[in-house]
Amino acid sequence: MIEKIFPSKKKKYATVSLNEKFKDNTLNDEFWLFCKKCNKKVFKKDIEDNLNVCPNCNTHFKLSARNRIKITIDNGTFVELNKDAEFRDPLNFPGYKEKHHSYIQKTGESEAVITGYGRLNGIKIALAVMNPDFMMGSMGGVVGDKIAFIMEYAAENNLPMIIFTASGGARMQEGMVSLMQMAKTSQAIAKLEEKSLPYISILTDPTTGGVTASFAMLGDIVISEPNALIGFAGRRVIEQTIKQNLPENFQTSEFLIEHGFLDMIVERKNMKETLYKILSLHK
Repeated sequence: MIEKIFPSKKKKYATVSLNEKFKDNTLNDEFWLFCKKCNKKVFKKDIEDNLNVCPNCNTHFKLSARNRIKITIDNGTFVELNKDAEFRDPLNFPGYKEKHHSYIQKTGESEAVITGYGRLNGIKIALAVMNPDFMMGSMGGVVGDKIAFIMEYAAENNLPMIIFTASGGARMQEGMVSLMQMAKTSQAIAKLEEKSLPYISILTDPTTGGVTASFAMLGDIVISEPNALIGFAGRRVIEQTIKQNLPENFQTSEFLIEHGFLDMIVERKNMKETLYKILSLHK
């Protein structure tokens, strides 16, 4: 009776379970991210606090190059080399200069790789980390120069070399110049071999094209993060060429390790300690 005379002004709300499946697989707003692997909506802060790994299904999302360095190198020990590498446009490719400049503005980086040296649990190393946020980590002349230089620096200073790859391959705006970086970076590895210095290559999602076909797969030890896309040509190109259907998990790190192309798959949270153990054995 009282409710009829004085109706409640409280609003009624529907309750929604955060673990239920959502139909909108493209959901990606300020606070939430939709994980396509587990088909769940995940709080972005939970992913960030978990090293950009989904806490539900262990999917490893992309990690910026600076954050990769932060979780790999001892605090305050990283010294960057060739930070402000000069842009080159050997073919005067239409719109290339403007596009490159837009990525500088967007990322605050000068190119698609960061190189330098620092300490990993006290062990001094040379390091290159490719940046997937800068033109999809594509390899042009400047990227090739920076990688070759840090390899030569490692050889001259008797340092082990570690590279984290993340790339769409050769940079099409530079044509043949970008393809020549495959040979240049591969040749630089020979200088490490001459001094018996360990070269560890860590493949992250994605590592494709000319980077895969050169220095990425030439490490003394080749490691990958889980579920990383790794390959040279795309699936459709290969299927059309060989006239066969490929397995669903083709070009994933799990497929590659089954077929002998990788030495190990290491989760991001365990990567630094794994690298330390490997380096300790080769001191």
